[in-house]
Amino acid sequence: MATGAMAQATGPVIPGVYTCIDAKGRKLTADRPIPECIDREQKVLNPSGTVKAKVGPSLTAQERAEQEQKMKREAEEQSKAADEKRRNRALLVRYPNKAVHDKERNDAIAGVENVIKAAKARIDELSSQQLRLDQEMEFYKKDPSKAPAYLRRQVEETQQSTAVQKRFIGEQEAEIRRINARFDDELLRLKPLWAAQGSAQ
Repeated sequence: MATGAMAQATGPVIPGVYTCIDAKGRKLTADRPIPECIDREQKVLNPSGTVKAKVGPSLTAQERAEQEQKMKREAEEQSKAADEKRRNRALLVRYPNKAVHDKERNDAIAGVENVIKAAKARIDELSSQQLRLDQEMEFYKKDPSKAPAYLRRQVEETQQSTAVQKRFIGEQEAEIRRINARFDDELLRLKPLWAAQGSAQ
């Protein structure tokens, strides 16, 4: 690279004596940035020989882009780590110990189980209703199409309602699995936090 380009890459030329060790191990000196040392650090010396400043290494456009990407990744990782610390602090505030965590899990599951219990009770009611309708339909066993429209409609509605309740119960059972999975995941994060908190105390 030409001296002008070198100066442009490294910024304003600092007055003084430039010195460096090039790729071949030679010690070079000059009154301006040394092209042979563009890829490494150069020292700028005072007339007394003390170090006034350090320059470089100069970066190519590609190297600058790579450095910017690296700095961006590092910033993202730092931000992610900071977010993780904030989440951990929030978890510790909400769940200072396992007993509190277990209670919230049990309360959450109990709420869903109560809903399931109510749905099962409704299915029992529908089953009793279906039994009565089946008894009435016995008179039309040979030809169900001759059954009164209201009776056929009640049979259909009862079957549909039963299917809806069964689907609802399935959804609530899936919700319990999700609750357990969430609390299991939190527990994995909380155990080392509780241990660290205990050792800090």
